Amino acid sequence: MFDFVRKHTKWMMFLMFLLIIPAFVLVGVDGFRRINGAGDIVAKVGSVSITQAEWDAAHKNEVDRMRASMPNLDVKMLDSAPARYATLERLVRERVLTEAAQDAHLSTSDSRLARELQQDSTIASLRKPDGSLDIERYRQFAASQGLSPEGFEARVRNALSVKQVENGFLATSFSPKTLADVSLNAFFERREVQLARFTPRDYASKVNPGDVDIDAFYQANAALFQAPELANIEYLMLDLESVKKSIILNEQDLKSYYEQNVSRLSGKEERRASHILISAPKTASESDRQNARLRADTLLAEVRKSPDSFAESARKNSQDPGSAPNGGDLDFFGRGAMVKPFEDAAFSLKKGEISAVVESDFGFHIIKVTDVKAPKQKSFDELRSGIESDLKTQQAQRKFAEVAETFTNAVYEQSDGLKPIAERLKLELKTANNLQRKANSSQTGILSNPKFLAAIFSVDSVEKKRNTEALELAPNQLVAGRITQYTAARTLPLTEVRANVRDRLIASRSAEMARAEGIAKMAAWKSAAPASLPESALVSRGQSQSKNIQGLLLDAILRADPIALPAWVGVDLGSQGYAVARVTKILPRDAVVPDTAMQERNQYAQWVASAENQAYYNTLKDRFKVQIKVTRPARTATDSETATE
Repeated sequence: MFDFVRKHTKWMMFLMFLLIIPAFVLVGVDGFRRINGAGDIVAKVGSVSITQAEWDAAHKNEVDRMRASMPNLDVKMLDSAPARYATLERLVRERVLTEAAQDAHLSTSDSRLARELQQDSTIASLRKPDGSLDIERYRQFAASQGLSPEGFEARVRNALSVKQVENGFLATSFSPKTLADVSLNAFFERREVQLARFTPRDYASKVNPGDVDIDAFYQANAALFQAPELANIEYLMLDLESVKKSIILNEQDLKSYYEQNVSRLSGKEERRASHILISAPKTASESDRQNARLRADTLLAEVRKSPDSFAESARKNSQDPGSAPNGGDLDFFGRGAMVKPFEDAAFSLKKGEISAVVESDFGFHIIKVTDVKAPKQKSFDELRSGIESDLKTQQAQRKFAEVAETFTNAVYEQSDGLKPIAERLKLELKTANNLQRKANSSQTGILSNPKFLAAIFSVDSVEKKRNTEALELAPNQLVAGRITQYTAARTLPLTEVRANVRDRLIASRSAEMARAEGIAKMAAWKSAAPASLPESALVSRGQSQSKNIQGLLLDAILRADPIALPAWVGVDLGSQGYAVARVTKILPRDAVVPDTAMQERNQYAQWVASAENQAYYNTLKDRFKVQIKVTRPARTATDSETATE
């Protein structure tokens, strides 16, 4: 057989060519990518696809960022369907603006990227005492976001290019004072209104449904009385933390790491310096900057002749209003606190030395280092826990790919259970009961992930109780699950839910009766206003006399036509009944103090800029043919109340 292949190599190559090329024609490169596990496509921006895996990773990063900035935040809020959909919309927006930047040939130069990274406080914290970047820690920082250093820099570069697209509108929008005042006065105008409410509870006693009515309502609304399908599951998660637990460190490695990094781990060196600033911003003309440089050179010569006069010279000549009264003193600062040229000069000087003239975006500086605070070197025992954590993280990142391959193969090959795999890889086998196909408030984290739920409730998983494949839900995070017990969805029998059916029927009919009477009363009152309407209340979008007049009701009142008063407004409040409002008077808003008026005009200008930017974004969405293939989650009552408030 092999001799035949060797003798007829050209014919075999020709045959493979005939087989492979048509496959690419029919399936396409994207098709092969999908076959290789790129994941379901959840959105498209032109020809660029966004996969479920990208969405999951983006949402995990968003959750991590929110939790880091607000540790007390309820995680359940971040795991909701609306929160996940908001992440997808942000992801789509980023792709649209990226396409727009490329279409407009906007790019970020290497020098602009370097300047941005130098000003980043997180990057500044990764510097060694000598000011150079700790490359290994920089790699770890990028890896914590699922990126290589090159990938992280590409993301920053892209973000700067995208900012150019948005700044075209945000930075150039303007709102004339007169237009702002007219709009704000109309928005905050006050209306005097009489309000009559028709609430369902006032009609509930008049509803007495019989068995036939209850049965008919139950049959017509069976979906309201369903028990959802439920699954008890076991699942395994492989991530960096679980890999770290299996790593045993060598004592010599710990001590070597300590010796190589003790100065960095002990803390940052700080410098105390004074400076004389001759102001010359980047936007100044070339002649102005030259004159400023000459002035700085003259002052440098003077203070070098008499170093003790530095403070007095700073008080008289420095154009930094914050430090000049203090003789130019800037107190202690570490690396990353000052602009790069200033920092480089300050950390290159010894105590008492005066720098040459240093140019920055602010102008020209003369710097004198007045003190140096070197951190006390910490012992190995003091730093041991941090060293162990750093080394375990580094080794876990290197080991993860190997363990991930073992995990992926094992859950497929031993598809009838996860316990052997957990024991083999020393992972915790977790369980969850009453899992639903659509995540509810009790399902958080992995258990609310749509990709994981889709795999758990797949036909193969439900019918054969097999392991799901190893799912990548985020960078360096694999999960596999298996159903141990399954209960199909079913409509609950009427005998179990009769009380609930009766309550819902009464609520529905009470709301209908309230709505009908409200509509009838308003029709009658329009022709002959009653003498006994409630006392008038003054309402506005600012302060209302009645806290109960909010949301849809307030909006309807303020939209009433003011041309012919009194104006009548009927508002269907759904399950809360019906409201009839009689608008009797239009009043201008209360006068505002100048400072408040200025703040409002600035806020209005931001609204205008935001609206223009959003309109431009909508145009870009049309241009790049955006498709979001995931249905927008329905707004819950809580969402509506939050939006109203």
